[in-house]
Amino acid sequence: MGFIFVYILIVFLVVEISAILMRSTGLEHGIARFQVISLLTGTGFTTKESELILGHPIRRRIGIFLILFGAFSLAVMISCISAILAPEFHLYPLALASGALFIIYVALRIPAVGRLLEKRLTGVFRQTFSIHELTIQEVLYLEKEDAFIDIPIGETSAAIGRTIKEMSERLPDVNILLIKRGTVAIRDRRMETPLEAGDVLYVYGSMRQIKRTFGAELEAKKEKESDERQAVSPL
Repeated sequence: MGFIFVYILIVFLVVEISAILMRSTGLEHGIARFQVISLLTGTGFTTKESELILGHPIRRRIGIFLILFGAFSLAVMISCISAILAPEFHLYPLALASGALFIIYVALRIPAVGRLLEKRLTGVFRQTFSIHELTIQEVLYLEKEDAFIDIPIGETSAAIGRTIKEMSERLPDVNILLIKRGTVAIRDRRMETPLEAGDVLYVYGSMRQIKRTFGAELEAKKEKESDERQAVSPL
């Protein structure tokens, strides 16, 4: 039983250390811990938040380690019954490994270490990876209110018939990158193209200004997403 206890302790420490490292890259606490457990066990890694892991170079590397460690742990746990019955029980090396992980875990829980990790993992790695390897958040979110969002133009939208050029006077800190019309992406003539119902605008800039101009469209989008979630949720 000592072997099982020590190995479970190692798994716990790996989960906690990985969750701290994930949070240091800017991931929320709840999402970080859930995704770490999902990667380790190979279950539940189908949520929308998984894109936050796959789209980030450092989080991907942590994820690869967790997947491999999880596969190794499964083999260990399967063979642990025979291991505890073996005449020679090598608990001492395993205890050293768990002790080393515990020291790392305690060190990472120190606030100063956490701030240093956050600074390192969210800043310095920008110089290491190409821009296409980084997430939209790392590349575009330069200020607290920055946002990159898609805005559907509904049947009752006041923007129908208007052009981006006409609306741009009220959007000094907002860039409409393209208009998605069905399968067509309108980029070069987006400024002069009158908007139609069903269009989707891909917008980057100040969320405050985006809400001020497209508040009704964003509210309609939120209600539609809520209805879709309720439609697919089990009774």
